[in-house]
Amino acid sequence: MSDTKTLKEVFKKTTYQIAGHSKRDLHQLQQVLSSVDGNVEGDMYGAGELIENFQRKMAEYLGKESAVFFPSGTMAQQIALRIWCDEKGIKKVAYHPLCHLEIHEEDGLKELHQIEAVLLADKDSVIGLDDVLGMDDDIACLLLELPQREIGGQLPPYEDLEAISRYCREKGIRLHLDGARLLETLPYYQKSADEVCALFDSVYVSFYKGIGGIAGAILAGDEDFTKQSKVWKRRHGGDLISLYPYIVTAEYHFEQRKHKFGQYYEHAKELAGLYNQCQGISTRPILPVSNMFHVHADLPKEELERIMVSLSEETGIGFTHYVRQDDESSSSFEVSIGDRYAMIPKEELASAFEKLNRKIGAQGK
Repeated sequence: MSDTKTLKEVFKKTTYQIAGHSKRDLHQLQQVLSSVDGNVEGDMYGAGELIENFQRKMAEYLGKESAVFFPSGTMAQQIALRIWCDEKGIKKVAYHPLCHLEIHEEDGLKELHQIEAVLLADKDSVIGLDDVLGMDDDIACLLLELPQREIGGQLPPYEDLEAISRYCREKGIRLHLDGARLLETLPYYQKSADEVCALFDSVYVSFYKGIGGIAGAILAGDEDFTKQSKVWKRRHGGDLISLYPYIVTAEYHFEQRKHKFGQYYEHAKELAGLYNQCQGISTRPILPVSNMFHVHADLPKEELERIMVSLSEETGIGFTHYVRQDDESSSSFEVSIGDRYAMIPKEELASAFEKLNRKIGAQGK
């Protein structure tokens, strides 16, 4: 093994990869376009049969009156919170300390909309009913992320969601769902998408994450809400002349995968069991509640990377393309199960985990 090889480089050359659906390359687009009628007319500035039909389909699936396709979830969610703040005349919302808007958007909500965030719950746990009941601030909207990605895809009990929804409606607080990975939650909750979304006033779903499209998102709610969201989409520069490449791939992969998340969930639990049998490794959660979880190792980042590089070269299985440092003596990475996992021969996967366990054991000697 060359010391100059990076984990990402080695991962790309493996025969099998554990997480995700497929490579994000032009083959993905070619496959989709070859399956659709090339004479279908594209959309233009948010109008046209292609985009309008897809928006109606998603509104029905989510159980909402109306839906709008956005080029990005970042744009959609900031707009949703702005609408609810304007409605109530309060520039304050509440969400988790590790919410995407708080840690990944360069303070877009604050800088673009002058909206203040109230952070609820400890960063290592999901927002619970007690956190909501204990709020001192008067807010326009509460955002809940399901699942909570930055802490391993954890989910609150469904009964807590119902109680939080009732409380917000009693208090006139709008409830928004960061459902970027909404479909991933349905097998655990044993609910349909519209049943979950009925608890919320507005809903965002991503098409490039678990669904596996190229890009794009849907924002759904009542007619007045989505009408306002279209105005804000124009103001944000989101009314591209055409969005049909994103819409076509979003619809294709949505139809292809919307019934597969139960399978991904079962595979995630199986895989987490393999990780938890290895010394010095644990998953968060120990038993996944979606197709996502985090893998934590009692090793510094550099040591875990070296192990993963050698393991991938020896077995042809890509465990992860990155490792992040947690502290001086521990590191971690995220796993999100998709189509790829089922393609790995079981005996080869079992053998790879035996080697992983031995390599970690050798590090401690």
